[in-house]
Amino acid sequence: MAHNDVYGKTGNRVNGADGGPSTPPAMTTNPSTDPERILPELDLDAHLDDPAIKQRFVTAMFEVIAARYDRFTRVFSYGMDRGWKRRLIDALDHRGTDARIVDLACGTGDLAFLAARASPGARVVGFDVARRMIQGAASRLQVGENRILFAVGDMSRLPLPDRSADVVTVGYGVRNAPTPRAALDEIARILEPGGTLLTLDFYRPANPIWRGLFLWYLRVAGSLVGWAWHRIPVAYGYIAPSVARHLTCDEFSRALEAAGFRVMRVQRRLFGGIALHAARRL
Repeated sequence: MAHNDVYGKTGNRVNGADGGPSTPPAMTTNPSTDPERILPELDLDAHLDDPAIKQRFVTAMFEVIAARYDRFTRVFSYGMDRGWKRRLIDALDHRGTDARIVDLACGTGDLAFLAARASPGARVVGFDVARRMIQGAASRLQVGENRILFAVGDMSRLPLPDRSADVVTVGYGVRNAPTPRAALDEIARILEPGGTLLTLDFYRPANPIWRGLFLWYLRVAGSLVGWAWHRIPVAYGYIAPSVARHLTCDEFSRALEAAGFRVMRVQRRLFGGIALHAARRL
């Protein structure tokens, strides 16, 4: 498949979930489909424990928080999020004009824009399951930024052919996949052998004392912000139980190796509560 067939020619296009071009409709206020009404009614524990329905909760949550997502990540991390993302992109080693970069769980595009600046001439496509996130990312595009494309898409079922990417970046995304191993397998599928995977995410701290304190902070702070901003505590209160069910940093490194990667670098932050991984596709 030709390069432009994969990455498109129009930077501000928003695609449908199947990868086909579409115009994003206005969000509906129908009670049966409005995420602000759906999210509080969903059983968080049931959805986190069942991969078959987890995505329904995750998608509704990100639709709710999209408008304030960037502000939240800055406030919640005391401004450290920006530095973590810059350090992640510092590990990007495919910087040629023909580089194909895919940013998964792209949110409003932070990593996609950083990757594009770090690799002038590369084509970048960002995918997210939440349409509002993609609308937010597309709204940040400047005139002439036609080498960046944003599209609605599921990281476990990407509308890309095998070996169609040189670099994949994921910010806070693998943890939210219904099955993290399935997401890693899909990333391995689209990466060229020798391609790079760069991830930034929360992890379950290995130390039990720190784990308890870390999860307590995430639960209390997240619920308070969720109530204050959306009147939906679970909108950010989701983070703590999702981290509690996730892997430790070292367990994620082993999961990468099992999925066909060689871990090149791991940078731990917050005593293992946050980590940056750089891995090479074998």
